[in-house]
Amino acid sequence: MNIDTGDTAWVLISAALVFIMTPGLAFFYGGMVRSKNVLTTIMQSFFIVALVSVEWLLVGYTMVFGGDVGGFIGDLSKMGLYGIGYNVLEGATIPELAFVAFQCMFAVITPALITGAFAERMKFGAFTLFILLWSVLIYNPMAHWVWGGGFLQELGALDFAGGLVIHILSGVSGLTLCILLGKRRDFGRKAIVPHNLPMTVLGATLLWFGWFGFNAGSALGANALAANAFVTTQAAAAAATLGWVAVEWKCHGKPTVLGAVSGCVAGVGAITPAAGFVAPMPAVIIGFVGGVVCFFAVASLKQRFGYDDALDAFGVHGIGGTWGSLATGLWASLAVNDGGADGLFYGSGDLLVAQIISTAVAYIFAVVGSYVLFRVVSAVMTVRVDADEEIIGLDIAEHGESGYARSTFS
Repeated sequence: MNIDTGDTAWVLISAALVFIMTPGLAFFYGGMVRSKNVLTTIMQSFFIVALVSVEWLLVGYTMVFGGDVGGFIGDLSKMGLYGIGYNVLEGATIPELAFVAFQCMFAVITPALITGAFAERMKFGAFTLFILLWSVLIYNPMAHWVWGGGFLQELGALDFAGGLVIHILSGVSGLTLCILLGKRRDFGRKAIVPHNLPMTVLGATLLWFGWFGFNAGSALGANALAANAFVTTQAAAAAATLGWVAVEWKCHGKPTVLGAVSGCVAGVGAITPAAGFVAPMPAVIIGFVGGVVCFFAVASLKQRFGYDDALDAFGVHGIGGTWGSLATGLWASLAVNDGGADGLFYGSGDLLVAQIISTAVAYIFAVVGSYVLFRVVSAVMTVRVDADEEIIGLDIAEHGESGYARSTFS
């Protein structure tokens, strides 16, 4: 195929949209922590942009999209982007370098999502080593299994833009890590409330905005499939916002801004695996149910099991991605995407079986892999800040600076 300038422009714009999501996530998470930890939280996302981008160009891309080795990993034929030049991406109408850039932004935001689970208690050095190892040894293999010709793709699992690879993998890894790190010293003893909700709303808005590139860009062209993914993304985000706020209002008596933005993020997470495989009306259902399910995951699971998922990375992304991956097996339709499959509601149960298996694989890999990497990092350095540093706040203790002229240490 020849390079199409319109398709190339759309993919490059989409890459830029996905890029802005990680700084958006920094604001989203930054507003939810206490003022003494705002810079640390923002720094984690910002630093990941640099760290994972270099990793992706050196080894990540070839591990995911290099020649398949036994269904488990890509070979090193494209290490350092060797031999790519200005080649056209196989099966598409864009330069392979445009695809490299687009997928780089996916690799960047995925580990950034994890940071919400362990917010306010991890040393920066340990964070850096863990994220680097996780990106190489957890994200890259999983992305190959699903998108790069690996065994889950051969099984027939569908993941249009990252329900398995991004949301389940990051959410479950975050849950594992926050349990291993232990609770914050104030967790369960006194209220830990967001210090700047307008910042969080700004972050959520940037995430919603960027998600159009995230999902619609995964069509790899300016075409009807991209338009469908764009509309299903908007439909699910809006429906999830309504769903979360409705049940929160019913259960707690007041509709909150934090609930609205959390519902939105839950909705776009839920539709991510299905965006290019389902029609708009099923997307409304997926989003609404995703908002409701994630509300109860956040409102009930933490209290019942006592884990300190600080910013609800698992409750929103892990649960939302799980629901979305399973829902893909229900509502996917060949009429929407002839490169996909029909789901249960369109006459075939095979896809749902593949989605269940791939979801289980993602959970197991995230738990086991994150546990092993945590133990490796713990063996070479201190992972958690001490009690005095936690009281002072990580902005001062880890970075020697404060986000505001006066710190309340609240």
